[in-house]
Amino acid sequence: MATLIRVLGDFDAAEEAVQDAFLVALERWSRDGVPDNPGAWIVRVARNGAIDRLRRERTLRDKEGILERLEQLRPPAEQPGDQLERAGEIEDDRLRLVFTCCHPALAPEARIALTLRTLGGLSTADIARAFLIAESTMAQRLVRAKRKIGAAGIRYEVPGRERMPERLPAVLATLYLIFNEGYLAASAGSLVREELSEEAIRLARLLVALMPEEAEAKGLLALMLLNDSRRAARVDAAGELVPLDEQDRALWDAERIAEGLVLSEQAAAAGPRPYAIQARIAAAHASAPSAAETEWERIVRLYEWLALAAPSPVVELNRAAAVAMAEGPERGLELIDAIEGLDGYQPLHSARADLLRRLGREAEAAAACERALELSGNEVERRFLERRLAELSGRS
Repeated sequence: MATLIRVLGDFDAAEEAVQDAFLVALERWSRDGVPDNPGAWIVRVARNGAIDRLRRERTLRDKEGILERLEQLRPPAEQPGDQLERAGEIEDDRLRLVFTCCHPALAPEARIALTLRTLGGLSTADIARAFLIAESTMAQRLVRAKRKIGAAGIRYEVPGRERMPERLPAVLATLYLIFNEGYLAASAGSLVREELSEEAIRLARLLVALMPEEAEAKGLLALMLLNDSRRAARVDAAGELVPLDEQDRALWDAERIAEGLVLSEQAAAAGPRPYAIQARIAAAHASAPSAAETEWERIVRLYEWLALAAPSPVVELNRAAAVAMAEGPERGLELIDAIEGLDGYQPLHSARADLLRRLGREAEAAAACERALELSGNEVERRFLERRLAELSGRS
């Protein structure tokens, strides 16, 4: 997608070309087998399909410039398959796509949504859930953003160093949302979408290499690495969700934790900025030998700083959960019930259900769990909530 968008200058045309290539792949691969380099094969077939489509259009002379660029595009299949990513063409195109979508001429919400749709591969419904808005509203935003890129003549490029900082906040927010969709898939049969988490981490590494002086880029990469380090422990052998306090910490990825801790310290040295603070919170969890030894008072303080640096209802919810662990479930519940604007946010109701359960208020906990279940689209998460609801209903 990123490569075709660069050449065609049109998001929809690129998406159509790639989709057509997928249809060809479904037919040919089942007959001839999967090629050695599937990604390069898709790029080549999509490129050739785009050329054929443009040639058939009656307004051909208006497309001659695009055709020339397509003809000159070297399909990555011409490189050894194991060197494709290291060669950098597709890798650079992805980074160009992020910066293109995050152009300041676009509305902030549109920048993030468009990148999630094109680079992250998220559905419009998934993105709408991330923004807590209606799917139809998000669809309209995406259409307007694509039109604006064409109308404003926004160039498909990584901007010069002097213009990078103005796009950096949207780029970081986009990568974090891609990672979050991989960390907890909004609607999937598995808890995680590993390919999205890995892609977000890979692009964050590129960003840190490109802008080594940007502490928040390091903070985001640290946050991703530390959270992703728990991936293997988040589900059991049967594929069922394992809460943080029950995870086998021997399964946590020690290498990612070590790298994340170093990066989090580097980011924090530049001051209390949002991603740096979140990375330090993740570091506090990663450094605890056991759930019982977690420094909850420190985590509460960090959330208080985060609430000052980047206030939001979600931050208040996370702070309330930490307070519940540090001061008791009753105080945490009091803080959660004071939060406004998150009735459609599934984690709020899950947190309420857990605190009410710990307080012995099973009937109320069951009601909160039912509401969380209504809002959850992930099958693994739903099974966990169903088990918890069955326990609560039996007690009440």
